[in-house]
Amino acid sequence: MSRMPLPYNPKVLELFRNPKNLGKMEDATIVAVAGNPACGDMITFYLKISDQDIIEKASFESYGCAANIATASIVTEMIKGMKLEDAWNITWKSVAEAVGGLPSIKFHCGILAVGALKRAIRAYYRNKGLFPNWLPGELSFEEKQALEEEELARILSKRMRTEE
Repeated sequence: MSRMPLPYNPKVLELFRNPKNLGKMEDATIVAVAGNPACGDMITFYLKISDQDIIEKASFESYGCAANIATASIVTEMIKGMKLEDAWNITWKSVAEAVGGLPSIKFHCGILAVGALKRAIRAYYRNKGLFPNWLPGELSFEEKQALEEEELARILSKRMRTEE
């Protein structure tokens, strides 16, 4: 049985081949990870945030497929120069649109990218002991999905080790 290649559009393929803002940022204000490399995609976001809560720089590292790399790359492009409150309002659907669409089986990559972004924003304020009124106390959809994906990866990884 052969597998059909996924129908990635040219923009996803271009961002996969030539990702923007790829790499570790040594002077990041905050770093956040979402995903699990054991059996799935993983993204690490690095954000440099100004005293006015504006994202000055954004970069990422990724372990995953073309959609994972493309969505992480486009998120870093979308958020540069944004206030954290505006970046918080980015949705996985807007990320999927920004890359020209994703196969439905790859929607989770956009969700994971936004989940990592929102984790970074939440951690930034938690570290400062600040809780702006626009930041919800409850986890966002994307943050919850990232947690579920990580938990599923842990369970599968554990099962695979016990079956060996």
